[in-house]
Amino acid sequence: MGSTIREVFSIFFERNINKCNLLLDIGKKEHNMISIRIYKQGNDVLIGACDENLIGKKFVDGKFQIDVSKEFYGGRRITAEVLKKYLEDATIANLVGKNTVNCAIKMGLVDSECVMKIKGIPHAQMVRMRV
Repeated sequence: MGSTIREVFSIFFERNINKCNLLLDIGKKEHNMISIRIYKQGNDVLIGACDENLIGKKFVDGKFQIDVSKEFYGGRRITAEVLKKYLEDATIANLVGKNTVNCAIKMGLVDSECVMKIKGIPHAQMVRMRV
């Protein structure tokens, strides 16, 4: 009965450490969300995907510029795991941002040597030729 606030908090924390870690993971995943918009034309599937925090921003570096517009990239909020599924079916992909581009690199769809950086923001394009 004579527990201090510190003792109560300590007991609560020990009992709920897994829940706390889960909440931290959820927050981390939320921070790394990707925005994707899918365009279909005939047999082609074009994906515009970017790290969600880049939507609405414009990056200019000398003669290079990328406008991460909501109109082109804004759409569904997804994780990198879900992006992998979309990239498997894409014939064309326009990718912006560290998490988004790294996903395509890990899948072997983009060569890390071919990634352009505009003001430090990774940008890559992928085209899959189907015969």
